Amino acid sequence: MRFLSRRLVMPNDLNYANSLFGGRALEWIDEEAAIYAICQLETNCLVTKHIGEISFESAAMQGDVVEFGLRTKSVGKSSITVTCMVRNKVTKKTICIADDIVFVKVDPQTRKPVPHGKTIEQLHKQTIDEIKTLNMD
Repeated sequence: MRFLSRRLVMPNDLNYANSLFGGRALEWIDEEAAIYAICQLETNCLVTKHIGEISFESAAMQGDVVEFGLRTKSVGKSSITVTCMVRNKVTKKTICIADDIVFVKVDPQTRKPVPHGKTIEQLHKQTIDEIKTLNMD
């Protein structure tokens, strides 16, 4: 799982108990997973089809930095399925896991599913090639 982005939990993100509101976490997960899928499939013509099991494990509090880990679970003809883990950046404690997030490539005019032309093997190679080009200095 690659942890690709972070967010700071702000006062507007809190629920009545002063912890991260679950709805806000789900909003962030959908956005982060969509960005991941867009980058993997190299298209922004994607829609969220399904979000499977969501498990809240621990609270995030105001001021916490949370990070989003994503990985490709499977690839279909027009779809990609990803898993997202949200964890506390400092403690590494899992806050939430969203499994089976499915995105489907659609035609921009008809909004009907269309093939994306990628395989899971291609996506793994693409990730390895991308990691090699990162400037880690």
